[in-house]
Amino acid sequence: MDKHNKQDKQQKEHKGSPDKKTLRRLYIERGLSIREVANRLSLHADTVHYWLKKHGIETRDQAKRSRLRKHKLSTLEGGIKKHGVRGYARELGVHENTLRHFLKGARK
Repeated sequence: MDKHNKQDKQQKEHKGSPDKKTLRRLYIERGLSIREVANRLSLHADTVHYWLKKHGIETRDQAKRSRLRKHKLSTLEGGIKKHGVRGYARELGVHENTLRHFLKGARK
């Protein structure tokens, strides 16, 4: 088990109020989204957002979070046809709802 996974596992045992050090490591240093941090810590995304604000950690705006902006719409649609929404989202490293939301906005 690598150092990061061990730290994540230890934090799961302290469910409820993640410490500032853990949030900085996951959200700032590793660049995970709020949802990804929440999944790692077995918390709700709203809880993670609350504690980021409480600890004074500035959150990224939505435009900076999206990894999908660099892909053409046709490329994304082709990937979905080939792998399905869930499979392609996993391949891109985003949540399937993020992919659906992005496509909905891009098609307008």
